Amino acid sequence: MARNVLLLCSDEHARSAMGCSGHPVVQTPTLDRLATNGTRFRRAYTPSPICIPARACLATGTPVHENRCWSSAEPYHGQSESWMHRLRARGHAVVSVGKLHYRSSADDNGFSDEILPMYLANDGKGWPQGLIRNPLPGFDEVTEMARDAGPGDSTYTDYDRAITDAACGWLGRYASAVTDKPWALFVSFVSPHYPLTVPHRFYDLYADRPMPETIGGPPDHPVLKEMARFWDYDSHFDAESRDRAKRGYFGLCSFLDDNIRQVLEALEASGAARDTVVLYFSDHGEMLGNHGFWAKSVMYEDSAGIPMIVAGDGIAIGANDTPVSLTDVAATVEDFVGIDRDRVGKSWQSRPLRDFIGTPDPERVVLSEYHDGGSPTGFYMIRQDRWKYICYAGGAPCQLFDMERDPHELIDLGGDPAFSDVRARLHDALMAILDPEVVNAQAFADQAALVERYGGREAVLGLPGFGHTPVGS
Repeated sequence: MARNVLLLCSDEHARSAMGCSGHPVVQTPTLDRLATNGTRFRRAYTPSPICIPARACLATGTPVHENRCWSSAEPYHGQSESWMHRLRARGHAVVSVGKLHYRSSADDNGFSDEILPMYLANDGKGWPQGLIRNPLPGFDEVTEMARDAGPGDSTYTDYDRAITDAACGWLGRYASAVTDKPWALFVSFVSPHYPLTVPHRFYDLYADRPMPETIGGPPDHPVLKEMARFWDYDSHFDAESRDRAKRGYFGLCSFLDDNIRQVLEALEASGAARDTVVLYFSDHGEMLGNHGFWAKSVMYEDSAGIPMIVAGDGIAIGANDTPVSLTDVAATVEDFVGIDRDRVGKSWQSRPLRDFIGTPDPERVVLSEYHDGGSPTGFYMIRQDRWKYICYAGGAPCQLFDMERDPHELIDLGGDPAFSDVRARLHDALMAILDPEVVNAQAFADQAALVERYGGREAVLGLPGFGHTPVGS
């Protein structure tokens, strides 16, 4: 039976930062309730741990190396068909409210309507400074995260409130009125993305709670060391600001949860809830100081792992250990609204999540890639069953983690001879999808051409910088 789809997207929400994930501190009653009414995927991943490439993959259902939206300066702009285009072409209402992080309103991104959208800064150029890789420049904006953490309002919390009001308004006006074909509404919040400034009510939820200890220490991998020097948020924290930042982040998770509560209540009041599937996910996670990193851009779980919940009448209830990806959203939406599509030939390609709800597949392979700023080279993550394998182009050592015995990724088995067979098997799985050196060369070539188009290194470095996309861009 065809169903409406309400897609709820957040920004920078780590999979671990939900009560239903077992987090000892964070309070997310709405998402916990949603999870008890549907399927929560415990091994969901972003196809790239950075906003703009992840959102291009979300739109197209394809991995980064196929859509070539490599970085924060190479956005989706309708250049390849999206699930939104396919729905709209078949007469479905497909509407967005909130952050898109596509190039501009001048492009046909596939939506019937884009309400309160956020596009790229720098007139659609985004952050080309990140394309300057060898040598890596400095990134002065790292001071912002520690400086801005604490109670209060920000342009981002104001924006999320406006998104909530607009989404509730759309549901009140149109959710039951659009009856000829199922609709899809994409509601995209910016929380809990930094600035870690959170309204007092939500900051105060954590006033008397001890904060979780930071996991791991500074990285000792050569690529990650360079990334930690570039994304040098950590050195700007002291014990007090680190504590304040964690309270700010968890407060933003609760603030997000409350906004989602209002949207779900509006869906219920509209009369369309029984005919609607709700899908919650984030574009990537947040490291929150673990392993020496804040924000995202690395393949540790708190960066690459994302929440993924599917709920609605007839959806099985429980937790699912199939590795899934943000790329699966495209096939999932089309499946629920009743669009027939060719069955994919490879397990890692975009698949309807409903395929896995009844028959979990822990042996499925999913892929994540990073080709953006702060890293001297591209790198790739494979997740299959208990294993996570990370391959770095250019000859840097690989990493391997046993996620069952070592869920905090403290023991790197990448150089352990006892696990050579596991590494070989996972590298073969990666090579079945892409050649890491070939893809890395293509990404660097595309990015070098873009830097030249923008006038060269000095011209790019002279563009306005920002730590997070301003509202109104």
